[in-house]
Amino acid sequence: MYMILFLAIMLISFIVQTRFKNKFKKYSEMPLSSGLSGADIARKMLQENHIYDVEVISVEGTLTDHYNPSDKTVNLSPEVFHGRSVSAAAVASHECGHAVQHATAYKWLQFRSSMVPMVSIASKMTTWVLLGGVLLMAFSGNYIVLAIGVGALAVTTIFSFITLPVEFDASNRALAWLEGANITHSTQEHDGAKDALKWAAMTYVVAALSALVTLLYYASMLFRGRE
Repeated sequence: MYMILFLAIMLISFIVQTRFKNKFKKYSEMPLSSGLSGADIARKMLQENHIYDVEVISVEGTLTDHYNPSDKTVNLSPEVFHGRSVSAAAVASHECGHAVQHATAYKWLQFRSSMVPMVSIASKMTTWVLLGGVLLMAFSGNYIVLAIGVGALAVTTIFSFITLPVEFDASNRALAWLEGANITHSTQEHDGAKDALKWAAMTYVVAALSALVTLLYYASMLFRGRE
């Protein structure tokens, strides 16, 4: 059953990732009628939300866009930073949505941020602890190490699910602002931004489901080993 679930999640993940990249490419080729770049939009959104201590910078890579709450920077990939497309507008405003969450003490972002140190440790140890735990339980019947691995995996899984409301809320804030500020002038532009962000959010949903299936697999292995 778990093998079927794993294969299904892998297939869905491939479809969603491919769909998202295609959507991003499609809307990257749709010029924004306002003529603003992603950097312009980010700075404008921050200013209109009375946020003056966050810097908008360009970072290397593709789809490397993110908001860093530790140094208060909105990091945009070159294609988004310099781009004057619907995709650039959607991504830039989404990342600024996280900055607005931070400035307004959005509870899910605060909860997520508080988990980062624990998740960082858990994610580094999970793979090797799980592998060692499975081997120890198989050859010696000792399930303690596997239990630790399952606990660490549970932490990263919870983190994946907490990420969902944070990402959906940032997209909702972005879309509302784009429309209210008249950045996406036409229905076509607004619908394009909404579509791009929807598929970006779907990648987080699939990642969370994948983490859950993996957790259930190792948890069932642990419980069977203790019987």
